Amino acid sequence: MRTRLTPMQQAVVDAGRPLPQLTDPLDVELQVSAMVGPFARNEELWEVVVRHLEKVPSRRSAALLTALGHLLPGRPGTWAKEAAAHQEPPRWDLAGLRFGECWIGDRSIDAGYLALLCSYAYGDVPHAMVFMVDEINGSLTRHAFLTRQVDEALSRLRDEVRLELITPEAAHWLLSRSYDRFERRPALGFGVDVHQTRLVARRRIALAMNCVAV
Repeated sequence: MRTRLTPMQQAVVDAGRPLPQLTDPLDVELQVSAMVGPFARNEELWEVVVRHLEKVPSRRSAALLTALGHLLPGRPGTWAKEAAAHQEPPRWDLAGLRFGECWIGDRSIDAGYLALLCSYAYGDVPHAMVFMVDEINGSLTRHAFLTRQVDEALSRLRDEVRLELITPEAAHWLLSRSYDRFERRPALGFGVDVHQTRLVARRRIALAMNCVAV
């Protein structure tokens, strides 16, 4: 028997409709992060949604459960991962994420921020996330955007600040501290890009620090 869903729960399920048609795992991450980020820690919501998707096997259910298993933090992510294991896997593979070079530039003296560029790849297709960490106001991430034009983004950053290589572990440790502060102060005026890419960033932070993927 199907679980009766509230309008919010149904909206989350319906938002997974495009996922089986996607071929790029990065597109999957971005869509799911933007879609469910505001509710990521709502265990009551995810308990019902995961149970519903588990009882209604389909390509959409399998795709949404797989994505949620990689991106949701804590117990909801575990529930989704366990439920996805009993359904046919989608054609994209979020487990194939690899880390590349990370760069840091310090403009805390004149402009008040640290710039971080962290590169990644799915297969042979690179991408990067660029973070602006506000060193004046509590080392909070003020902007976080994703780009597939890694060399161009690196070149533009070099025009603004002197960059130095930093290990992925060190870069994501800095980001972890910043995002932890962000989670504790959600009412502050962050850019929309930070909210939309939050689960994408948090997943990379956890992987870089050898934690369970979120």
